[in-house]
Amino acid sequence: MTYPQDPQPGPPPYPMAQNPAGGPSYYPMPVYLAAPEPKGMSIASMVLALVSIVFGFTFLVPIAALILGIAGLRREPAGRGMALTGVIISSLILLVWAIIVVFVLVVGFSALGIAVSQTS
Repeated sequence: MTYPQDPQPGPPPYPMAQNPAGGPSYYPMPVYLAAPEPKGMSIASMVLALVSIVFGFTFLVPIAALILGIAGLRREPAGRGMALTGVIISSLILLVWAIIVVFVLVVGFSALGIAVSQTS
């Protein structure tokens, strides 16, 4: 088996910046990466929406998740998927709440009407 006499140099193991003074760089200068985009509201919306599946009886948790999700959609493009998940789940839970409230009101008013008609 033969080995090449002049191997090609590979890329450096990590990127090195140039020395600002123009001379040889003895120590690699750090390369700074861009700061990650914020995703706090989007994460909070998704977590609150998932929590509201279990604790949906509070009625306030899905509302908070919906508000945070809408704010996250507008302000945090990096967390769009999580914010959208929070908005969809919390909207469905609030829709279920609305159906339950309407059902209870209809049954209550019909029972009240029956009770009033029987006493008269």
